Amino acid sequence: MNFRIILLFIFISILNSCKKQSTEIESDTSIFSQEYSVLGTKIYKKNKAIQLIGANTFHVFSAGSNDMNAWNLDIAREFVGNVQENPITGSPILDANGSYLHSLQAVVDSNRKNNRITLFCPFGWNGVNNTTFSSKMPVNTSWWNNFKSKLSLWAIHFKNQPDVWIEVWNEPYRYDRTDGYTDEIWLDNMNELYALIRNTGNKNIVLIPCAEQGQDESVFINEGLNYLKGKSNVLFDVHAYEKWLLVPKTEMGNRLSNLQQNNLPIIFGETAPMNAGSLMNPSFFLDSIYNRGISVAAWLWKYDGNDKDALLNAQGEPNNNNNNNWGTTFKNLSLKERNP
Repeated sequence: MNFRIILLFIFISILNSCKKQSTEIESDTSIFSQEYSVLGTKIYKKNKAIQLIGANTFHVFSAGSNDMNAWNLDIAREFVGNVQENPITGSPILDANGSYLHSLQAVVDSNRKNNRITLFCPFGWNGVNNTTFSSKMPVNTSWWNNFKSKLSLWAIHFKNQPDVWIEVWNEPYRYDRTDGYTDEIWLDNMNELYALIRNTGNKNIVLIPCAEQGQDESVFINEGLNYLKGKSNVLFDVHAYEKWLLVPKTEMGNRLSNLQQNNLPIIFGETAPMNAGSLMNPSFFLDSIYNRGISVAAWLWKYDGNDKDALLNAQGEPNNNNNNNWGTTFKNLSLKERNP
């Protein structure tokens, strides 16, 4: 949610049918020529289904992910808060806000050294509060055309690096839809951003966010299969905060089942015990998606015992400070055998 992202900028200033799934795999094995691919509800590495457990990270500020190895994390969803200035290659730069930014390639190199997939997500245009992407309608932003140019450069540079995935926007559209949001607007925006990446020749996995600042999956139910027609290697990203963690367990289970029964490829790109309101407990949610083979990235790989969402305290131990034992809960999940 926008409140959480604003605080961040201040701080840094299946139940799918087995028979149906099997038939789809047999009929489209050509996709397995790619190192990573999406087919039906599953992510594949070559011809083997995988489940990914990871965390959101700040490696653009300090490239290096060796410390994530002890938690057996598969994927780093990388925060890019200054898309305008963040270099793609080369040495670190000092940006206009006084932050040193490492190149995207340096971040990838460190993750790759540790056998970790890199997922780049644009969180903000130029590193200041009023240009954060969360809650914005993409086409109504003043930087829309400039952003598309930057996104195209990302896609060109990483098109031959299949372990680098791109999410096209972080948490678009207002949580209450008072910006005039419709599913048709989502289709137009997300079709344009997907096409921009594919027109560069980049065939890597692309992440597409849902509505209401990332928490409302209904647009995937309503338009997801239509959106996927003629497209490949798409993952739909949902964020699990209040609209997931504070609902009855039966409702949560029904929503997860509905996504899988509609053959929709889902990753939960964020979840944590604190967002814009009261303390939440993600434990049941994490158990549910693990048992269904769904991939997830925690918010947030950060050493700060005073931040309820930080996975670690200042000493590097799991952060369990008044946060429903969030650090230990997620570490226990990440050390489990994967269940694709």
